[in-house]
This record gives sequence, structure tokens and C-alpha cells, in this order.
Amino acid sequence: MDEVTNAPNELSETSEPTASEATCDCPDSYPNWDGQDIDLGRHCVLTLSIPTFIHMPIAYDLQRKKQRQEVANLELKERWPGFVLTQLGMLRGKMMRLLEDTESPSRHLSYLPRPFNVHAKLHHGDIGTVRKTLGEMQMEMVDKGHLPKELYLGYLTCPLCEERKNGARILIVRRWIESPRLKRLKERRAAKTKAV
Repeated sequence: MDEVTNAPNELSETSEPTASEATCDCPDSYPNWDGQDIDLGRHCVLTLSIPTFIHMPIAYDLQRKKQRQEVANLELKERWPGFVLTQLGMLRGKMMRLLEDTESPSRHLSYLPRPFNVHAKLHHGDIGTVRKTLGEMQMEMVDKGHLPKELYLGYLTCPLCEERKNGARILIVRRWIESPRLKRLKERRAAKTKAV
């Protein structure tokens, strides 16, 4: 299993941000997980429940700023400042930030269970074009014998900064579990291919 690495940010540019971009909450750096399987088990996280409507977040920017303020108030250290993994449900969702280990008493603080295996893929585009990438990602996971579970989206850009950062990007992260059934199907396909 690949380790979590603090990779250089591919979005960084030499141009100076405008006044409007200076207020942008998008991360300046993010984990280099593209195409990798990562075990996030026992990672410290700050989780905030958010309202949604049919998988669409309500007042997303406000919720993001609220969580950022909590991080500042509690003097917590983020692994990648501003990087948020968002899970969206029918009526409720959650925002999760990866932190350095801490002993803060906050009720929003917890540690992910072990294992917490995820597969990640960097999507070049906005949320409206993500369907194809999601389909490709799911096929890759199933081919490995991994059963896809919850989906998380890490928004790396927004309309305020995407032009300066060479376009919109989203880090798609999906948790998976081992599936004996999918593994058996994979072995059967491999045997048939070898026989041919």
C-alpha cells in the first residue's frame, strides 16, 4: 500500500492572485494520490456534517469557511491546508479534513478506522464532466477485485482561481473493501484469457 505523501502542488503558478482570488479557500497543495490505492486508516480527521439536497451541498462555501475557522480556533495543523474531502448524500453530507495527530477535545475530531482503503483519481474538469472519470475509476477498482463504497470529492479549484491554476480539477477519492466474489471473477477471467 502506498504511503500518503506530501507532494508538490501541480496547481502552483508564478502569477500573483487577484484580490478576489486572495479570498479563495482552495488548497495551495494536495496529496499526490492520482491513480493510487491509499490506506487512510488511523488518520486524524476533523469532520463537519453539512446539509444537502439530492446530492447537492447547501451553502457549501459557508460550511467550508466554518470548518476552516474551527481549525484555526482549535489551533489544529492540517496535512494539506484547505484540502477538504466532501461526501454528498441525499439530505446530509460531510466535510473531512486530514490533520496531524492531536489530542484536541473537539467532538468533531476522530480517527478513521483501519483499514480505510481508498482509490484516487485526478479529474481535469468541473463537477459537470466528472461522470466519465467516475465510470473509468469504478471499472479499474472492480477489475482489481475491490468493491466501491463511499465517494469523496476534493475540490482543488473554484471559479475564482481555476484560470490561474490551468483549469478546474477535482481529486476523486473512493473507499473500497476487498470482495472475494469479485476476486474469483477476476481469477476466472484471467484463466480464460490464459487458456485462449
